[in-house]
Amino acid sequence: MANYHYDEAGNMAAYFVISVLVIILLPVTFSSLASVSSKRPELDSGCQCTPCLQRRADVRRRQRSSLLSPKFTRKALLITVGWAAVAFLSFKAAHAELENKVYNPFEILQIGTGATEKEIKSHFKKLSRLYHPDKVKATINETVEDIANRFVDITKAYKSLTDETIRRNWELFGHPDGRQEVSMGIALPKWVIEGKNNIWVLGVYGILFGGALPTLVGRWWFGNRQKTKDGINAKTAAAFFKALTDSSGMKEVIGALGQAYRWEAIWAGTAAGLEELEKQIHEKMGDQWREVKDLVASGGKCEGTEQRALVLLYAHFLRLQISNEALKQEQAKLLLQAPMLLNALLGISAARSWLSPTLMVMRLHAYVTQALLPGKTVAPQAQLPGFDGDENASEGKDLASFISRLEDEGDSRITEARKAVEGWSRLDVVDMTFKVIGERLVTPSSIVFLLVKLRLRRPLQSDAPSSISEKSAKAIREDREKDDKFLNSRKDAEDIEGATPVWAHAPHWPGLRKPGWWLVLADDKSNRIVVPPMKISDVPASSPEKERDYRSYKLQFQAPPNVGLFTWKVYLVSDTFVGEESCQDISLKIDDISALNAEEQTAEDEISDPEEDSLAGQMAAMRGGAVKRTAAPEDSEDESSTDEEQQPGDDSSDSD
Repeated sequence: MANYHYDEAGNMAAYFVISVLVIILLPVTFSSLASVSSKRPELDSGCQCTPCLQRRADVRRRQRSSLLSPKFTRKALLITVGWAAVAFLSFKAAHAELENKVYNPFEILQIGTGATEKEIKSHFKKLSRLYHPDKVKATINETVEDIANRFVDITKAYKSLTDETIRRNWELFGHPDGRQEVSMGIALPKWVIEGKNNIWVLGVYGILFGGALPTLVGRWWFGNRQKTKDGINAKTAAAFFKALTDSSGMKEVIGALGQAYRWEAIWAGTAAGLEELEKQIHEKMGDQWREVKDLVASGGKCEGTEQRALVLLYAHFLRLQISNEALKQEQAKLLLQAPMLLNALLGISAARSWLSPTLMVMRLHAYVTQALLPGKTVAPQAQLPGFDGDENASEGKDLASFISRLEDEGDSRITEARKAVEGWSRLDVVDMTFKVIGERLVTPSSIVFLLVKLRLRRPLQSDAPSSISEKSAKAIREDREKDDKFLNSRKDAEDIEGATPVWAHAPHWPGLRKPGWWLVLADDKSNRIVVPPMKISDVPASSPEKERDYRSYKLQFQAPPNVGLFTWKVYLVSDTFVGEESCQDISLKIDDISALNAEEQTAEDEISDPEEDSLAGQMAAMRGGAVKRTAAPEDSEDESSTDEEQQPGDDSSDSD
């Protein structure tokens, strides 16, 4: 019969808690360390103008922590407390006295296992004289009962080694008294099940399993139901869907973005300084500010979180100074949240194949990054340090000419402006073509790849990089082999070696910004998108020393089912710089299968045309498709045995 007892010292409970904590803390700690190491980018590469350097220094200061000023998040604090608990419980378990020891008479008598019976008897007599209850007096640390129990243990150990019956019990059952009851330990301290603590234990169990666990599961379940795959609220996505039309412009896109803050932006900050900011915005924009608020909430009902977010957003567009530190932090959170909302809005517009609103959403990214008023035509120099959004847009879009003019005029802003232009990212299209794997021509309904080769050029770069047509025949052949290998891969961008992040010129953005672009294939005549937008980044800079100083990207789609010439456009829109956008015409010619040579047609027929007498061939024939003809079987001989004609005068069939 098993005898259950509780862990008096709590050692088993400590082992259990240590095991559970280590299983949880190890993966969480390693993932946190990996995320921290990955979030420490190189901040020295990129734009070297003073505002950008100061911005990156602020980011480095926020990310860095020291012993005097450690940076603790809630997750880091929980990990620290967890490991502290593991250390404390491990120390306690290491210094705890073991209650379950294997019975060893040699250890009790303090003799070796090879001692003879004579040595055992002699040693027992010595211990009896030392530890006999009549010889030992009780002290503060040792009671009379402890003295008697020790002498009993010594006597049992002696008999276990000298008495045959007791020795047999010890050898068979591990105890001199014979078979013992099985003792099962429960890893719970005794105070947990004591009657006076029952109410507290039940209360803790009720809170954990009746309150905390259902709350966590409910928050996870309903939280997932309220969020879309883009990470926005489901009500926000519904508002985006209703706000856009196929002819939506920049105003409608901003109105849709402002409506999102009804559910997305929930901050319990102070409103100090918000009214003053709105007054400044109204002074600069006039009636346009009222129109913006009406687009967000018609009838002048723009209030609450929508109005708060709209004021902070337009204060950023107009580059207004905010004195309240709490509003500054709130504005930074709002701006860092804006790309996620715009990407969700872009996905909704692209899913409906609308070109105009899709382009507006992509362009709005750059206006938010450079803190320029959307919808207003601005000169590219308005994005340079020392210049504002009021720069005359009619001065031209050539930054090199603008820098030359500043040098001729001796403008004091030329130093910082030149640094910013030297770090400018301008996209250069090396080549753009349609490809079909293994085919010379594009046939109806075939799988087509739009292969685009891109590189970056600086506005002040004088040396024009070589084009593909100027390369040698060997280099062209190698490029074709690499292109074929890339087209057969599953990647959207070609692998490049030594790609390091280069931070863009974005002095008004609250974080680090890596330049990126959207690649869109569209039919502007019908205002439709042919292929959904693809985000591209990490474009290499042009280098005359390299044979292949560009990177290839591809878009995959199915060709139209009819023959003809389709004239489309390829848009490359920057998400960082306003006005850095290119639009190129491209034509896709769909040829009939008869344009292929004989071998290609034969291969195509063998693959596509079914046999006439097969089930697939019969179904294709019913639809009017092409099938393979089978050879007609030879005519069988006329049957004569049963259908022979009677000869004249043959009366064998007449009866007598």
